[in-house]
Amino acid sequence: MSQLHPLAGKPATELPAVDIPRLVTAYYALAPDPGEAAQRVAFGTSGHRGNAFEGSFNETHVVAISQAISEWRRGAGIAGPLFLGFDTHALSAPAFASALEVLAGNGVEVRIAAGDEYTPTPAISHAILTYNRGRTDGFADGIVITPSHNPPDNGGFKYNPPNGGPADTNVTGAIQNRANELIAAGLAGVTRMPYARARRAATTREHDFLGAYVDDLEDVIDFDVIRGSQLKLGVDPLGGAGVNYFTRIAERHRIALDVVSNAVDPTFRFMSLDWDGRVRMDPSSAYAMRRLIDLAGRYDVAFACDTDHDRHGVVAGSAGLMPANHFLCVCVDYLFRHRPQWRTDAAVGKTLVSSALIDRVAQRLGRRLYEVPVGFKWFVEGMVDGWLGFGCEESAGASFLRKGGGAWSTDKDGIIAGLLAAEMTARSGRDPAAAYRALTDALGAPAATRIDAPATLEQRRALGKLAPEAIAIRELAGEPIVRVLDRAPGNGAGIGGIKVESASGWFAARPSGTEAIYKVYAESFKGEAHLAELVSEAQRIVDAAIA
Repeated sequence: MSQLHPLAGKPATELPAVDIPRLVTAYYALAPDPGEAAQRVAFGTSGHRGNAFEGSFNETHVVAISQAISEWRRGAGIAGPLFLGFDTHALSAPAFASALEVLAGNGVEVRIAAGDEYTPTPAISHAILTYNRGRTDGFADGIVITPSHNPPDNGGFKYNPPNGGPADTNVTGAIQNRANELIAAGLAGVTRMPYARARRAATTREHDFLGAYVDDLEDVIDFDVIRGSQLKLGVDPLGGAGVNYFTRIAERHRIALDVVSNAVDPTFRFMSLDWDGRVRMDPSSAYAMRRLIDLAGRYDVAFACDTDHDRHGVVAGSAGLMPANHFLCVCVDYLFRHRPQWRTDAAVGKTLVSSALIDRVAQRLGRRLYEVPVGFKWFVEGMVDGWLGFGCEESAGASFLRKGGGAWSTDKDGIIAGLLAAEMTARSGRDPAAAYRALTDALGAPAATRIDAPATLEQRRALGKLAPEAIAIRELAGEPIVRVLDRAPGNGAGIGGIKVESASGWFAARPSGTEAIYKVYAESFKGEAHLAELVSEAQRIVDAAIA
């Protein structure tokens, strides 16, 4: 992590709030320069994101992307409805209106939330999968308008194809390229109708995302065991898209779940400042999660979700906020012991930079490990087909199968992750932090970190293409190197960097796509001193390889 801001963890009111009227004005008034790379449409692992003030997320982008999606789905023969949702960021509602104008103009059958309810990412994925189950044609897809946990002045736009998960690069690449063509042409070729007409169009219909998702939760979470406990449970939606979901969950499934706050404020002034002094709704950050951490004594288990509710943070009564990797390890151990209807060959999915303790847990369970590059899209096929029981990213994102072994959400779902923390605590009588301590007693306690190191564009490109043969050394922090990877062992896909492993530790280095840095992830089962050695050697190895 870079330099800690002096106001990290302090109330967001310590700094000026984003000017929402000016931000929305910039969304409509500013147009991107197609000649500026930073102002072009660019789909990363979580869609296109940007800032209206900087000309990287404006109405022009949304209109062009919506037209490109309309054309792509028509060419792909996707003839069912498109489920459209948005979160509580200030730019999300304007972008929703712009998108609907284009989608309706193109004759796309659009399903929008009843009563203009905010819609979490997993509710969109759930709706797509539910609609498509058993169909052979007329498949549905979806759009989620969200920049995830990013600051209040950001906007974001994600496309989920009929498999319900994040779109693969062949899809996003085609959409991105077409959108940029449309922007360069001054939006010539865009078909659009006024918003009022788009809302009244015969192709625009309401859908009860909230009711459908909440009612179906009993198929993925064991509420009977939660109801039978005397646990005190709390949740903080962090002013996000699921702000009205948790009260309904508590009522519908008759559990005692205290909603800390249901406030929605596009400035997110109720947050505490993240490590860099910015407002960021990251439920895995101890700085951003101060409100819930300070209330931890009231609850046996509490949890929070980011703005589109695809990420989670768990606060255990015995230990406070759990590091994301700790909770993910506990999820693997618990789920594969308490989901007897899952396939006996259902695998454990993780990204390459997630904890190696997951590997050890999977091995003890006798389950295959499916290790993939960063990006939740790599788990979608396995979850749809049922051969992947659980998939997770180190950045506090995960999803898992229904109790019966069918797909629930093929995008990350922070809601079920938090509810699973309650389920496992109710069943075992110990909270997830105590369960993690038991795991480490048996399998070893890892120490982990991530650092950023400066790198030029040329160096970042070199790192992205680095081959195992370029790593000349044979030892890592005093141990023989057992494996050097530039491709993921689970699916053979390129990782866009390098990972070096020894018996007691590993490091991975990846270039940033947006900043002049590369990122080093490292983990040691020998303690903090060995971890420091790993990080030092990682930087030396990488710097020498990309010099």
